[in-house]
Amino acid sequence: MDNSALVLLFAVVAFALILIAATGFRVVRPFERGLVEFLGRYEKTVESGLRWVMPFVKRLAKVDMREQVVDVPPQEVITKDNVVVTVDAVIYFEATDPVKLKYNVQNFSLAVTKLAQTNLRNVVGDLDLDTALTSRDIINAKLRAILDDATDKWGTRVVRVEIQRIEPPADVTEAMHRQMKAERLRRAVVTEAEGEKTARVLHAEGVKTSSIIEAEGQAASIKLVADADRYQKETVAEGEAAAIERVYQAIHTGNPTPDLVAIKYLEALQVVANGQATKIFLPMDSTVAMGALAAAGELFRDKP
Repeated sequence: MDNSALVLLFAVVAFALILIAATGFRVVRPFERGLVEFLGRYEKTVESGLRWVMPFVKRLAKVDMREQVVDVPPQEVITKDNVVVTVDAVIYFEATDPVKLKYNVQNFSLAVTKLAQTNLRNVVGDLDLDTALTSRDIINAKLRAILDDATDKWGTRVVRVEIQRIEPPADVTEAMHRQMKAERLRRAVVTEAEGEKTARVLHAEGVKTSSIIEAEGQAASIKLVADADRYQKETVAEGEAAAIERVYQAIHTGNPTPDLVAIKYLEALQVVANGQATKIFLPMDSTVAMGALAAAGELFRDKP
């Protein structure tokens, strides 16, 4: 073999080796981790970037470290009160240990789906229908705790679990709608009755308050009238008492005021003239009385 043939062969071998070596370059993306295996045995974990592994001897397996979602297919679950409901959910998880995720479970999505279906039956089966329909947060929290604990050995963390729907049978749904409608109707009737009751109570209280105010006004008016009448009577009585006192003083002092005595005698004569009096008491001193009458007569004659 001449030299040219050897050079050509060497060039071909070198090119082949370069091609083979080039196939060992691998790019690990920022959200991935690379697991390097040497002859089928785990060797190390590499970060993102351009990596080279020896072809045919070493192998680089990539593990996605991003948060991922697994859709749990709908399944029928029997509640505590023996109602069959259809439940489905979604599971959000993220890898925490790429080595465990790669080597401890063959198909993580399938495994976590079956695990979620099994535990959904257990969690929802412990609740009655009404509680299951109104306690999704409780179901989510319980299911997440169970799955997170079970998947820890798989190198993952269950971030959250969301129940998408809990669907009862059609006849149960219709009965629930009728029950809800009846409950709303009952609330409306109760609200209307309470409103009418409140209106009547307020009206009665208004009538009562009005009556009290009116009675108080009438009482105040009667009191004012009575006070005025009493004041009038007291004033008249005081005047009459003062007049009588003056007559009495005039008679007993022997120096009566002619006008006053004459007026009192005239009042007495007026009572005698009406024919109703049966007894008339006059002062014993008739001279004084007659003199007073004469003086009164003169007084009246002098007046125009």
